[in-house]
Amino acid sequence: MRAATICDQQIVIEEHPDPEPAAGEVLVRVRAAGLNGGDMMQLRGLYPAPPGYPQDIPGMELAGDVVALGAHPPGTERFAVGDRVMAIVGGGAQAELMTVHERLLMGVPESLDWAAAGGLPEVFTTAHDAVLVQAELRPGEHLLVHGGAGGVGTAAIQLACAVGARVTTTVRHEGLREQVAALGAEVIAPEDFAEYGPFDVILELVGAPNLSENLKALATGGRIAVIGVAAGAKGELNLLALMGKRARIYGSTLRARPLEEKALNARRVEHEVLPLFETSPPALRVPIAATFSLDETAAAYERFAAGGKLGKIVLTT
Repeated sequence: MRAATICDQQIVIEEHPDPEPAAGEVLVRVRAAGLNGGDMMQLRGLYPAPPGYPQDIPGMELAGDVVALGAHPPGTERFAVGDRVMAIVGGGAQAELMTVHERLLMGVPESLDWAAAGGLPEVFTTAHDAVLVQAELRPGEHLLVHGGAGGVGTAAIQLACAVGARVTTTVRHEGLREQVAALGAEVIAPEDFAEYGPFDVILELVGAPNLSENLKALATGGRIAVIGVAAGAKGELNLLALMGKRARIYGSTLRARPLEEKALNARRVEHEVLPLFETSPPALRVPIAATFSLDETAAAYERFAAGGKLGKIVLTT
């Protein structure tokens, strides 16, 4: 098979042996694979894949066709050859083929094309887990999303609106604000965001520079979910203010979680998120900034690094 391959912090396309599914796994012919911030960090040598995944083939989400099944006791297969599936994986998705444990796979809603399916699993699972599961956002509450134009940001805005929450989001690039507002959020510049509070939940996708103002802007009993630190990982925190507001701060990543936890996340997304893509009109969609072929993977990484995009960059194979 051909795959995007990391060589000396550069992306090239190389041939690799075709993988074979082990017991409990399926072999997927990858049709689309989204790019994520973790891929950019792995390219720079800062975010290695967890054990069991290739260290030189990036890619943390995929969509494709089931082409073969590993060994299963009779009657236990969740999917059959030919089914359209998608999943979060620990790495290796930016390739023509990949083996995936069947419990990590989700069926692709009929309304989604391959590009949308390839860009869905990572961002909607991340947003759902951080905002609705961990921070327990409820109808009528006020959510602040830092960085609403990216993949996780656009997913979080839509999920919050779907459950009846009010959403405010910061967007640095002025040219993207109208498009983000169309997803259902009040869009503001990153400066002085605290003036738009108080917020019951804050989704932090930027990092430590926002920490102090986040706490000031938080409502009593509020929650901060930290899932991105691109602007910095270390900051000062006033513990007296945290105590006074009876606030909670969560930190989360998905990639290194054990199979049992990832499978639970997949089941939650299947039951609570995917049906919202099938409503009329759809309550959720996957904004796609651009698609690139596998041969254009290096250009796709350059486009991701350039910023100023709405939604996902997706590779198609």
